[in-house]
Amino acid sequence: MTKPMLLAEFERMPPIARARIAEGLASAIDTVAAAGPASHGFLRYGWYAAALAAYGGSPRTLVVEDDGVPVIALPFVGFGPGPLHLAAIPGSYWPFRSFPVAHGASEGGWNAALAALAGTVNGLRIGPVYDDDPGATPLIVAARRAGWCAMPRFVADSWLLDMTALRAEGTWPRGSTLRKNRQLERQLGERGTPEWLGLRGADWPAAFDRLAAVEAASWIASRTDGRDAKFTEGGHGAFWRAAAADPEVAAMMHAALLTIDGRPVAFSFDIDAGDLTYAIANSYDPAFAKQSPGKLLYYRNLGSALDRGIARVDWGAGDSGYKQVIGATKGPAIRDWLLLRPGAPAWAGRMLRGLWARSGQRH
Repeated sequence: MTKPMLLAEFERMPPIARARIAEGLASAIDTVAAAGPASHGFLRYGWYAAALAAYGGSPRTLVVEDDGVPVIALPFVGFGPGPLHLAAIPGSYWPFRSFPVAHGASEGGWNAALAALAGTVNGLRIGPVYDDDPGATPLIVAARRAGWCAMPRFVADSWLLDMTALRAEGTWPRGSTLRKNRQLERQLGERGTPEWLGLRGADWPAAFDRLAAVEAASWIASRTDGRDAKFTEGGHGAFWRAAAADPEVAAMMHAALLTIDGRPVAFSFDIDAGDLTYAIANSYDPAFAKQSPGKLLYYRNLGSALDRGIARVDWGAGDSGYKQVIGATKGPAIRDWLLLRPGAPAWAGRMLRGLWARSGQRH
């Protein structure tokens, strides 16, 4: 008599991985984003479509399936001189440029992804992206294993604030900070009637006009050409307004806004991703600088984030001084990567890797 085998006794075969290059943005982007880490949940079809509308480019999408289920969706556009056949991941510089990956994507899936890319482009630029990125990190590991030249250049250190850990220690925020903030708020009230507003969901994209009004009065307008402003017409406003057209992305957008007698004077804008929020931008009108409206607003904004279940704040790069004062600590490094396929492109990359590295920032 034949003894039946238990399910656990069957040998589990590795998933069959298949990769294809689709013209345009593939609908699989949303499927993969929903199956990946919450930290990358905003990397949806609408996110990339917004980048293309704002910055241009003709997209294609690398889609990898494990046993018929999409697990990697990597959009890319042309990068650099056409004859070089290089590609780059589109998207916003803030918080990073990466691509969605489902939990559990197989080693075979990454190998299939590289094979498809090698038959299409000579190289791929990824970044800026964090050192622990769930998409870039395994792709880079697989690329090096397959003989690609993987070239990093340093962009900046990131800064992270673990609010729940600090609050558990009973050291944040300090009582002296809260007393000082109350004093500044009283002084602010002498300038007019303050209103502390929360913007989210249905407020977008119309609310971006109020954030742009603060930027137009800020140092970025008076001391620079304004191209790095996030929400103005001359800056990156077109991207954020287009990204908010995706209701799921819009639901992740949160802002705190301070007005005085109805006039916007400070804002803090974030993207919520699970229990993590990315601090994308904050600014204030220097006419109210003595009352520190930006500081007052972001402390209120952090409290609001805790109330809605946010545990950690990713403050990205730059301005480490005030971030450390609040309690932020250094997080993963942010880098640009250039992956060059085996053969002549990888050989050229190894010759020029020093030049690429020096084109970044110094540690």
